[in-house]
Amino acid sequence: MQPSPSERDPYNGLTQAKPTLPSSAYWDAGAYQRDLDAIWYKSWLLVCREADLAQPLAFRTFRVGTQEVVVLRDDTGELRAFHNTCRHRGSQLCQESEGRLKARLITCPYHAWSYSLRGDLVRVPSKSLPDGFDKAGHPLYRVALSVWRGFVFINLAESVDGTAASSFDPASGNLGNWPLETLVSGHVLRKVMNCNWKIFWENFNECLHCPGVHKDLSRLVPIYGRGLMSRHDDPDWVRHADNDAPEFSGGLRAGAETWSRDGHVHGPVFSGLTPAERAAGQTYATNLPSMFIVGHVDYVRTVRLTPLGPEQTELTAEWLFAPEALAQTDIDNVVAFGTQVLEEDAAICEVNQKGLRSMRHHAGVLMPEEYDLHRFHNWVRERHATS
Repeated sequence: MQPSPSERDPYNGLTQAKPTLPSSAYWDAGAYQRDLDAIWYKSWLLVCREADLAQPLAFRTFRVGTQEVVVLRDDTGELRAFHNTCRHRGSQLCQESEGRLKARLITCPYHAWSYSLRGDLVRVPSKSLPDGFDKAGHPLYRVALSVWRGFVFINLAESVDGTAASSFDPASGNLGNWPLETLVSGHVLRKVMNCNWKIFWENFNECLHCPGVHKDLSRLVPIYGRGLMSRHDDPDWVRHADNDAPEFSGGLRAGAETWSRDGHVHGPVFSGLTPAERAAGQTYATNLPSMFIVGHVDYVRTVRLTPLGPEQTELTAEWLFAPEALAQTDIDNVVAFGTQVLEEDAAICEVNQKGLRSMRHHAGVLMPEEYDLHRFHNWVRERHATS
């Protein structure tokens, strides 16, 4: 006997009311520190792309919480990451956010201890060394580094399992047919949002807000205009199981090809995509807590989050294109639309943040369509429980 549609593809939504995280999780300084310790200091975090460190001796610094890391390409072409801290008395080593080292050494600006680009201490300018002092015992503090498809990740944990690739959400879309490694940057947006980092991820994980907040996006992706993310978010989806109209099946409105102001592509379409990937309009891959990436038919968009405090988060979005597309295409139509959506998200996240300090509001409640929020909240709870 063939399974019925409802047995084969069950309803996504929650069937019971579930509580949110406590409201203090979004503004309390202690809760923020626990997030740093349990999540941000133990997860793979996106820093940059390999292309940002293309030349030997190129470096970037990256800060999360109180921790600052320098990521560099050494003189043999290897990428390496270290705490940006001298082993002598703890001075900051690289003071600029990015650049190119002047020599094949990292030299402390305070007392001139020098390290090789592999992190080994090679020179101490003191006139003599204490008995028993061994330079080999004072290397830079190494940080785990992993490259996924041209993206550079670090992990601050002292003992790291797996790689950046293994830390992607298993429910993420597969971007294997997108040529991520060869894409080049067309535009970068940096914005400080006055909200907790979890607020942004919650907003990302539901579309109940889409009809009211993202009117243009809801016209482009009609199922979003129904407050849904996919067909199976609708408890009555079986009634429309055979209807391929985008308001029921997902995908872009009729005649649209990509996320842009007019819905049209503004450059060559990636040749390796399947018909289903082209029809979907957007394919998301998520690596909590720091980034998600969206594949469109003609470009890719990445969004990176960095917590700055209990109620402040930096967002960095980057639009990536095939080199030939940048050479021959006006990308303003694409960038303007994506920027609009992110600005709308940021603004409503800040509105959410402003209401959370009510002395009467201890926790919220999730609606059926917010099943992915419940999954995110459980991910946060599990990280705290095992820290």
